[in-house]
Amino acid sequence: MRRQRRAKIVATVGPASSAPETLRALLAAGVDTFRLNFSHGTHEDHAKVHAAIRALEQETGCSIGILQDLQGPKIRVGTIAGGAIKVAAGDRIRFVRTGTEGTAEAIPLPHPEIFDAVMPGHELLIDDGRVRVRVTGLPGDAIEAEVLLGGTISNRKGVNLPGTILDVSPLTAKDRADLAFGLELGVDWVALSFVQKPSDVIEARRLVGDRAGLIAKIEKPSAIETIDDILRLSDGVMVARGDLGVEIPHEYVPGRQKELVRACRQAAKPVIVATQMLDSMVGAPTPTRAEASDVATAIYDGADAVMLSAESATGTYPVETVEMMDRIIRATEAHKLYRSIVQASQPGMEETPPHAVAAAAADLAESIGAPVIVAFTSSGTTATRIARKRPALPILAITPSRQTARRMNLLWGVHASLAGDVGSYEEMVERGRRVAHEEGFAAAGDLIVIVAGVPFGRAGTTNNLRVAQILPTPQA
Repeated sequence: MRRQRRAKIVATVGPASSAPETLRALLAAGVDTFRLNFSHGTHEDHAKVHAAIRALEQETGCSIGILQDLQGPKIRVGTIAGGAIKVAAGDRIRFVRTGTEGTAEAIPLPHPEIFDAVMPGHELLIDDGRVRVRVTGLPGDAIEAEVLLGGTISNRKGVNLPGTILDVSPLTAKDRADLAFGLELGVDWVALSFVQKPSDVIEARRLVGDRAGLIAKIEKPSAIETIDDILRLSDGVMVARGDLGVEIPHEYVPGRQKELVRACRQAAKPVIVATQMLDSMVGAPTPTRAEASDVATAIYDGADAVMLSAESATGTYPVETVEMMDRIIRATEAHKLYRSIVQASQPGMEETPPHAVAAAAADLAESIGAPVIVAFTSSGTTATRIARKRPALPILAITPSRQTARRMNLLWGVHASLAGDVGSYEEMVERGRRVAHEEGFAAAGDLIVIVAGVPFGRAGTTNNLRVAQILPTPQA
């Protein structure tokens, strides 16, 4: 199923989209990877969706990516007397470790790791920042704070601590059980929530191994500060703008998004821009102009993929939302300024032979007017290196691995084609010609650029470049 665009679409599956017929419609509308949000639903629910997607894969013959998004630790206040209390700017309040009937003088905060890490001057954001307080003292087993932004604190509302690094694993007991279940199902990607530091990724990698790609969700300021190390340890990044927009001022989010996309392009790792992209389409058949511009901005930034959350999971118009996102991406990529904007943010090339070969393939293909770059890849690395260049033509990635084909549904500009191993150089060239022609990327007489690693089947060895011509089809 060939897409007429380079950037990919990730759509969250939920009650509005879990039926097999809706999944089929979403795939036809443009979804490349389906997201299973393990903050909601049961294992049985997710298993049914997973089975339906894999059945759809068999039906259509195209590889489909599945991303498991883990919930991560949730920090919340405890129970409040009467269900809620109101606080005003300038009020003095107090948080305690234990308690069941909280008041302004003793708001339960049953998270000892906060009491161990917080310092005077640090801020606590309650209910997505609707209430903001600053720590003024730490007497005994309590946290004293001054209210900076007043509002209502009600039962079990979430708490964010943007300036505090907590000694807490991003993997709760629930996450570990969910991860084991997802890996048993055979998900292609695992998104790790609440990443604060590189060691969080190392912990998750020990559990995931090479059974799935590991995506670090960037939603904490501390993660941005160590992004280069986090990128080295992960297989991709999600710019989770929802929580990130709570923990840093709203006006800084667009700039941080650009920084993160550029860092991922530099590292040749896929990057997903997520959260509230077409949020008004949860209940309306069309987005706002600002939302359309938001999606376009991510595409101009060079993001590999953009993601739908509630829009496709619980919204009234899941299929229409995917169709709209597809239209926005295609229109943006067709705009006369798109190439110049994407190339202007091109990161410097890593000075290694594999990256140099991949970059040369993109330049050569454009200079000779080739309609496609053909990449033979066992792990997806060769295709990733070419995609990093953001060439003006599609990348046809031929792989013997179904798992690799599925994962490449997150890669910018890559169309994955499943084929068996090649045993010789001549067989590689002939297969590249044949698949490019059969998949509609090239016609007889066209020149194509073929990139591979020799010896074949060894991951990461991008070292060979070949120009080949599509031969006429023999007449019967």
